[in-house]
Amino acid sequence: MDPVLLGELLASLMFFGIIGFLMLGFPVAFTLAGVSLLFALVGWSFGVFDPSNFGSLPNRYIGFMSNEVLVAVPLFIFMGVMLEKSGIAEQLLLTMSKLFGNLRGGLGLSVVMVGAMLAASTGVVGATVVTMGLISLPAMLRAGYDPKLATGVICASGTLGQIIPPSTVLIFMGDMLSGINAQVQMEKGNFAPVPVSVGDLFAGALLPGVLLVSLYASYVIFKAITDPKSCPATPVPPEERSGLLREVAVALIPPFLLILAVLGSILGGIATPTEAASVGAVGAMVLATLRWRMSLGILTQTVVATATITSMVFIILFGASVFSIVFRLMGGDNLVHAMLTGLPGGAMTAMVVVMLIMFVLGFILDTFEIIFIVIPITAPVLLALDIDPIWLGVMVGVNLQTSFLTPPFGFALFYLRGVAPNSLPTSAIYRGIIPFVLLQFIAIALLFLFPQIVLWLPRG
Repeated sequence: MDPVLLGELLASLMFFGIIGFLMLGFPVAFTLAGVSLLFALVGWSFGVFDPSNFGSLPNRYIGFMSNEVLVAVPLFIFMGVMLEKSGIAEQLLLTMSKLFGNLRGGLGLSVVMVGAMLAASTGVVGATVVTMGLISLPAMLRAGYDPKLATGVICASGTLGQIIPPSTVLIFMGDMLSGINAQVQMEKGNFAPVPVSVGDLFAGALLPGVLLVSLYASYVIFKAITDPKSCPATPVPPEERSGLLREVAVALIPPFLLILAVLGSILGGIATPTEAASVGAVGAMVLATLRWRMSLGILTQTVVATATITSMVFIILFGASVFSIVFRLMGGDNLVHAMLTGLPGGAMTAMVVVMLIMFVLGFILDTFEIIFIVIPITAPVLLALDIDPIWLGVMVGVNLQTSFLTPPFGFALFYLRGVAPNSLPTSAIYRGIIPFVLLQFIAIALLFLFPQIVLWLPRG
């Protein structure tokens, strides 16, 4: 058999083999590295892979660990976990629920708004869903909310941290797309390309995040008008309303100022994402201290949780590096290039195909797994077809937000199932998310038809 054809065949089998092993429940990082090494051995025996190529791995790993941009990841995770562990997020949720409780659908609207604020201040999807599930879900069920609406709005709002800055997914994508775009532009003869930064991706994701929040809130209002029984009002007792404005100010203003300091400094070009993340981490500790919530125990829990989450993400990245080397050097990138460039309709059709592949993978894989596997393979082709890297990154982010919502492996559904009462059937959670997944599709369609929603802030 022709060596080129054999290499491309092995690369294809390796990709589907990794997906198969992941579906069997094997750890992601070790599956990526282990299966890739196995196919590298097979490729070596057939003369289509040179194992000396693994010599570049140490330099690549050192590059990851010394990358100043990626330092922002543990800092933003620390900021989010500190706000969650210190009870600041909980106080915000309880206060907003009181503020909107007198309105039909008020609890649902408060969940959407708090979900957006927590996304902009934490970016940790699991913590947001669990916090709102523990506090808001019992209150909504006691108030007579339709369980499907209650669970759907909590899951959807909790995943806003996936796209609203400072999203850790956008940090990794920004770093990857920056390098890929520079390489693609040089291959096309452009030796002074416009750089792509994480800050650009944050700016591009801001309006799509607002769009999603607006769609979620509009759906809750629609339900309040057309089906009042599904989201009744929960009037606040007069004795609790007397000091409500002060309570709202105390709960809302400090996190809002923290968000403004972090995101404002990035979008305004005052600070890099890493510098802003360090301000956010210190600011979260200051807020916890001012509210008498800081203790050695909370600090220890926050540090351990930050180290655990960060280690999980980076070890997946290391495993994905092994996969990327084997896949590319066995000719897999040529296969992907030929497939995407040979589609009728050009760049837009290729973009739609990649989005569909990522959406389907979201049923079975986590977001980080998908971007570390798919972005290095497909982004060079899409960028070579003149797809804007900022638009591509934000579209991928919004698309992969649905991976947290779609059964059977939607992680937001699992998080909520873990804290929901046993009396609430799992089927209600799965059915409740359907309208919000449809809203995601509407948002993706709008961003596809009107790219300026993404590009106006970073390119304007």
